[in-house]
Amino acid sequence: MPEVQRGLNRDTGLDRALMVDGNAVAGLLYEIFAMEVTTSEIECVSCVRRAEIGSLLAFTQAPGVVLCCPRCESIVIRIVKTPGAIYLDVRGVTYLRLDNLSRG
Repeated sequence: MPEVQRGLNRDTGLDRALMVDGNAVAGLLYEIFAMEVTTSEIECVSCVRRAEIGSLLAFTQAPGVVLCCPRCESIVIRIVKTPGAIYLDVRGVTYLRLDNLSRG
């Protein structure tokens, strides 16, 4: 797994020492989408950066998972799993591109 740049961002307060790359939550994403999505493209609402979900910064040291844009450090995706449901907040995404697997 690629290492992310470490250190505290004085502007946002985001401590990259606590982050891993988005590939670390591949299993949880598969559970939600029932397909591999770490290579799916997203666009950040804040800075319009386009990249794969796996390249996002993942904060997993909480009750849920927070995925942030590595360019602007804005929150892109939040995921909370409870005994009865999974809550998915994608307000930080302009779009999520999922490949059509049934190319027929």
